[in-house]
Amino acid sequence: MSEEIKKNSYSADSIQALEGMEHVRMRPSMYIGDTGVRGLHHLVYEVVDNSIDEALAGHCDTISVFINEDNSISVEDNGRGIPVDLHKKEGVSALEVVMTKIGAGGKFDKDSYKVSGGLHGVGVSCVNALSDHLTATVYRDGKVYEQEYERGKALYPVKQTGTTDKRGTTVTFKPDGTIFTQTLEYSYDTLAARMRELAFLNKGITITLTDKRVVKEDGTFEGEAFHSKEGLKEFVKFLDGNRIPIINHVISMENEKGEIPVEVALVYNESYSENIFSYVNNINTHEGGTHLQGFRMGLTRTLKKYADASGLLDKLKFEISGDDFREGLTAIISVKVAEPQFEGQTKTKLGNREVVSPVSQAVSEMLENYLEENPNDAKTIVQKVILAAQARHAAKKAREMVQRKTVLGGGGLPGKLSDCSEQDPAKCEVYLVEGDSAGGTAKQGRDRNFQAILPLRGKILNVEKAMHHKVFENEEIRNIFTALGVTIGTEDDSKALNLEKLRYHKVIIMTDADVDGSHISTLILTFFYRFMRELIEAGHVYIASPPLYLVKKGNKKEYAWNDDQRDRIIQQLGGGANIQRYKGLGEMNAEQLWETTMNPESRTLMQVKIDNLTEADRIFSMLMGDEVPPRREFIEKNAVYANIDA
Repeated sequence: MSEEIKKNSYSADSIQALEGMEHVRMRPSMYIGDTGVRGLHHLVYEVVDNSIDEALAGHCDTISVFINEDNSISVEDNGRGIPVDLHKKEGVSALEVVMTKIGAGGKFDKDSYKVSGGLHGVGVSCVNALSDHLTATVYRDGKVYEQEYERGKALYPVKQTGTTDKRGTTVTFKPDGTIFTQTLEYSYDTLAARMRELAFLNKGITITLTDKRVVKEDGTFEGEAFHSKEGLKEFVKFLDGNRIPIINHVISMENEKGEIPVEVALVYNESYSENIFSYVNNINTHEGGTHLQGFRMGLTRTLKKYADASGLLDKLKFEISGDDFREGLTAIISVKVAEPQFEGQTKTKLGNREVVSPVSQAVSEMLENYLEENPNDAKTIVQKVILAAQARHAAKKAREMVQRKTVLGGGGLPGKLSDCSEQDPAKCEVYLVEGDSAGGTAKQGRDRNFQAILPLRGKILNVEKAMHHKVFENEEIRNIFTALGVTIGTEDDSKALNLEKLRYHKVIIMTDADVDGSHISTLILTFFYRFMRELIEAGHVYIASPPLYLVKKGNKKEYAWNDDQRDRIIQQLGGGANIQRYKGLGEMNAEQLWETTMNPESRTLMQVKIDNLTEADRIFSMLMGDEVPPRREFIEKNAVYANIDA
């Protein structure tokens, strides 16, 4: 067989079964991360990744995702169709091997796929194992083939069900409720964010998302089509839509160095935060890795060389640091690696050493060309770097002040903090409460053994618009750092948060259930996201959920967290019920606050999680930035009780 024929051949012999999958149902979290909301959505990503792999191999350009009425999912592509002929080693159809053997798939055959995404070969068989029911339909060689499965086991051999002039694969699955006990309901917004991301990362592909649970006024289903002509360049524009750029163009490149395809796009804006997102084979490597290291090397070396040659640094009395070159930078790095090696706590840190040099070289060449051809933009970037360096020195002094005041043992705590007596951080929680009034009620209502209260005065600083030294000089923010006992690294590693001395493993934001309370809560979350992201990623941040109403009739009383609950309670109690609307936490007495919002036995806490880093960055920059129209549109769509000024 010639090399060309072999390269394009995709048959049963291309499928390699690596190991059995009996383990998956017993320990699903080992394979998909968890069995909560994140794991539920990850099932969709695994099936879509199979279709994306077909697209990367040049055989597919359209992928359709459907959320069906019963919360099952269908994923359809126009690829070659999974092979259905007999697998010689396994003695059954290749389709059945792919669907029932963990790690089985053409992506392990280098002649079929050069690179692939997905959960390192876990793939669609894992989805099958964790589904109550799955149907695979293959359109291949003019025929339609089908096989159904229950909880990973085939119900019958692959059978031909008809003829067709189309090609591709459709997978429909219903997650198993005995495994996904938290919820079986899919979030349209969560899936849309990932499909949008995949469309940007794989330009030219069209990905549609249709929600059959929602019928619009014109009779069509809720849905959206994602397609990008410019790829990462468009992605950066999308992410920075709520920031003001300081240069005229998005700097971008697409290259292949040492058989590693490298794509980069970046732009500088007026913000003070660094927003770099890195991907390997479409997987978001939020812990970074060697490709990010190569990007930073190339960026710093090239910009420093230009800045030195420009003479603009001559009057600066101190050295420029790598951080200075990245302030106000939004960048995306995407590489394709044939055999990625992942490290880190969540296996999202690239470890391949051979990636550093190709990425560094590609970034250097891209920047050298741009700076030479755009001298005005080049000067603007260097001036931004100088301002960042000056602000860094001011921030260093402010940060040292925080470090001096940060707890070392038991001393130096903020005067407003009412601490708990328990010494084990894993058993302790701290409530960040708006205002002294609510703080006073919370202090009376709490369990002093394990609950601490830190009242915050008014609205804390909007860190999205503030230079770093202003952040560290802010008294309320200093109090949060000091109360939590954390430090935020050295001058050279100012982004690293040291969680070893964290004094409370639950940090609970408790604000009024109104617009002002939501704003304060968002300000605090923005601060945590920009300066303490590790705190969120480690699962330490929560939002308390105080009730909106107390409904009483005679000796009976019930609390309601929304209008629907209130109306239902009124109906149950009959006429003549007395309704109290809580405008703020301070309107509750200590006993009421304890039983509704602070008692671990009866309260509702929402854990703050980041499902999609790029989407989180975009939303924070929109909510806390300067652009009003997108913020108003977002609030109108998502707020339950917001009153929006015209």
